[in-house]
This record gives sequence, C-alpha cells and structure tokens, in this order.
Amino acid sequence: MQKLLITGGTGSFGKTMLRDMLSRDIDEVRVLSRDEEKQDALRNELRDPRVRFYVGDIRDRESVDRAVAGVDCVFHAAALKQVPSCEFFPMEAVRTNIVGSENVVRSAVAHDVRSVVCLSTDKAVFPVNAMGMSKAMMEKLAQSVARSLPDDAATTISMVRYGNVMCSRGSAIPLFMRQIRTGRPISVTEPTMTRFLMPLRDSVALVHHAFEHANQGDLFIRKAPASTIADLVSAIKELFGVPDHPVEVIGWRHAEKLYETLASGQELASGDDMGDYYRIRMDARDLNYQAYFSEGDSETSHFDDYHSHNTNQLTVPQVKDLLLTLAEVRGEIDIWESERK
Repeated sequence: MQKLLITGGTGSFGKTMLRDMLSRDIDEVRVLSRDEEKQDALRNELRDPRVRFYVGDIRDRESVDRAVAGVDCVFHAAALKQVPSCEFFPMEAVRTNIVGSENVVRSAVAHDVRSVVCLSTDKAVFPVNAMGMSKAMMEKLAQSVARSLPDDAATTISMVRYGNVMCSRGSAIPLFMRQIRTGRPISVTEPTMTRFLMPLRDSVALVHHAFEHANQGDLFIRKAPASTIADLVSAIKELFGVPDHPVEVIGWRHAEKLYETLASGQELASGDDMGDYYRIRMDARDLNYQAYFSEGDSETSHFDDYHSHNTNQLTVPQVKDLLLTLAEVRGEIDIWESERK
C-alpha cells in the first residue's frame, strides 16, 4: 500500500487509523472530512508531509472524486454515528451514511482503487434505530456494487463491523470519567445493558485484516468481550478510587438496545471462523434462484446470534485490567490523582 485515503479522518477512529498508517512504510495518507478546524489542529499536531488534507463532504461526489483519484486503498470511516441525533434527523443519516457511502464506493471503483473497506457497526444487525438502519443499508449497497463487478475487477469492496470502541469520541467511558472529575453523578441509562468492549487498537487491526484477506463483498467481525454497564461503571470508580461516587439511572435513550449483536445466526451459518475474526461471505447469487436449487438441505446447521450477552463476559477486575491498557484512561487517572493532592 503506497497511498491511502481515510474518509472521516479527523474522527476518533480515523485519527487512530491515520497514526497507525504513519508508523508504517507508506508514501501518502489523505484525509477527507468537512471539519476544517479539526483538520488544521491535526495538521499542526502531526506536521507530517505524508499527510494531505482534503476539505469536502462525502455527500458530494465531486469532492470524493478529488480525494480518491490516485490512491491505492480507501478506508471509509465518515458517518453520522450518534444514535439520538440520527433518530431526530434520520434523513441526515440517509444522506451521509447511505448516499455518501455510495459516492465513496462508486468513486473507488471508477478510479480503480485496489481495495475499499467500509466501516459498519453492530447496530446494523437487527437494527431498531435510524443510525443502525442507515449502516445496514450501507452494507447492502456496498455488497450490491461488489456483486455487480466482474471477476477481474480492479477493486475489492469489503466491510468491517465492530461493537463499542472504548474511549472513542462520544462514547460512555470518557463521559463517566469526566463526570467523576467534575463531581457530577455518573449517568447510566440501564445498568443491565451489555456492550462489547473493543480498544481502538483492535479496531485498527480489524481493518488491516480486511485489507489483507478480503474477497469481493466480504464482511469481517473481530471477536470481543463484553460487560454490563454496571460492571463498567464499578471498574471505573475503583480505578479512580471513588467506589461510593453516586450513579444516576436516567433511563433508556431513544432506540437503545439491551445488548448489541455483531452477527446474526443466519450470517454465521455461511461464515468462516478465522480465530480472532469471523468472515461473512457475500451472497453472490443472481436473481435466477431456481438455478441454485436441487433438493434442499435437510440438515441445516443452527447457529446462535453473536451478541454482547453471549460473548465472553468480563468481571469487574478484568474490565479494570482492560481499561488500564488504554492511554486515555491512564492519563485521566494521573490528572485526577494530581488534582487531589
């Protein structure tokens, strides 16, 4: 890989991917986003001549084409990600997560990009909210384009699906730590909810796995542990040395789930277990269904959905150990301890 484009490269995930790529032998990384202030801050922070910034919006095909032309690979991370805001403004989610994603995928094909990896989410499985629905449609349109390509196409289109990324922008862990530091109660929606716990480094590894192993239309999932929100809160309070810090249960937000699902049983039935990863293969059939039918399968294998209730459940001490691997958490603890002296 010589030249990479990251859409949404000024977001939490995009910046982590950017820094990872700059630690490797790469000629150029392009960042496409619509926030010029964040681009300017990142430019001054990195001061790396290999990074080129493109101000634009994936909703606009022309700005996408300018950024895509001449790159080898595209990592598509730009999206509207906040569940409540997408509930109130669903057409904005459609325009960015669906129409914008189609612009990225079709531009990559038009410019003979070698590989494009689209970032999806567990909320796309059995979606109950506008954000998840828009991401599910993003997956479907990416596979529809992949399905239409000839066998000798220059571009491979794939997707990665991940759960809750720890310490990403807008996620729960930074909020909980900030509430402790400011002396406010920790606000919890529903303590029995479970969520996957995936460090950003594992999410980046998932993207690299897709770049290296994808066949046309593949979707990759990285296996991850989970915990209840109650155990996550307890772990954070213990790390900060405030086990009696108050917790306020505020109730479910719009369209939240009790647990998150990374893969349905139906998907896993046609998938591959790759150790740390699942590969979900694209259904490459056309509309001539009769051509694929013989006598049916009398021994259909049963697979359970893979979700945050039935994956490996971490105890409070295990959650603490995982949190301490994150530089963001260690940094907040150091600031907290210095302020209390």
